[in-house]
Amino acid sequence: MSTFHSLDRSGRHGHTLRMKSYAKELWFETAKRYELIDITKQVEAALADSGIAEGLCLVNAMHITASVFINDDESGLHADFLEWLEKAAPHEPVAKYRHNVGEDNADAHIKRQIFGREVVVAVTKGAFHFGPWERIFYGEFDGRRRKRVLVKIIGE
Repeated sequence: MSTFHSLDRSGRHGHTLRMKSYAKELWFETAKRYELIDITKQVEAALADSGIAEGLCLVNAMHITASVFINDDESGLHADFLEWLEKAAPHEPVAKYRHNVGEDNADAHIKRQIFGREVVVAVTKGAFHFGPWERIFYGEFDGRRRKRVLVKIIGE
């Protein structure tokens, strides 16, 4: 799903600026319980579709057991992330979590809280204003079902 809106506002010296707003939902269904997926290309495609050259892009997980974050696309680092998260909030034993009454995903809620809900990236000259090696990732901590990520871009 994509939506597009624009808003007029008066600029200096009588110029009219058009603030645009664009939204797109990305859907994911992972094969495993835990996965870290580079979604940079999908978010860059949304930016291109938006036509926005200067502004901000919000990317957020719309589920409370998933995350969006920015980091390096390096497999050893990702393995370290997942190992550290499992030590901080182990899945087993499921019964140790008060949340797990009829569920087994309390650890996923904690992992999401640690990694965060969203990222905001500056848009400059129609591209993301990233630092070296930065990529956008979807972190899944309770996978094997359909979940979505919102991409919301505002600017001119």
